[in-house]
Amino acid sequence: MFLRFIKNFALKKYIKKCLSGSIPFAIPDRIVTVGIIVDESYFSDREALVEKLASDGIKKENIETLSFKEKVKSKEVLDYLYYSRKNISSTGIFLKEDVAAFINKPFDMLINYYDVEKPALLLATVKSKAKFKVGFSNIDNRFNSFMISTEAEKYTEFASELLKYLKILNKI
Repeated sequence: MFLRFIKNFALKKYIKKCLSGSIPFAIPDRIVTVGIIVDESYFSDREALVEKLASDGIKKENIETLSFKEKVKSKEVLDYLYYSRKNISSTGIFLKEDVAAFINKPFDMLINYYDVEKPALLLATVKSKAKFKVGFSNIDNRFNSFMISTEAEKYTEFASELLKYLKILNKI
């Protein structure tokens, strides 16, 4: 418990340092590649979210997801990309290579699908090389370029609002 507190404190300090030197990205011409960071403790239906985005104009093969799990059981086998607090060093480095590759990939749009600020999720958002970041309005506005005001459980509403505005901006 105490070690978790120290690790969270160190991560928050690192995130604050990263935010102070960040510059906002411009919206790309067309959005082709999409990355999604999902907090599985509040929303576990990531495949339905991908299907909703794919049905409305973004190709499914261009969508990648990264899930954050609070705890992973030792015998639990997961067939998708995930990370937990154990996969992050106290200096903000992702220890899993596939997670680090996801973070370093220059997506046209990154969807931060979480509505509770957790240091592990915020770190992934800050370190991401995505050109345009989208998330919920109850997260600090320094993390996202575009914010939608809805609840995480209402993924169809979130996806339809996002795609509506992207079509208005002529980005998809």
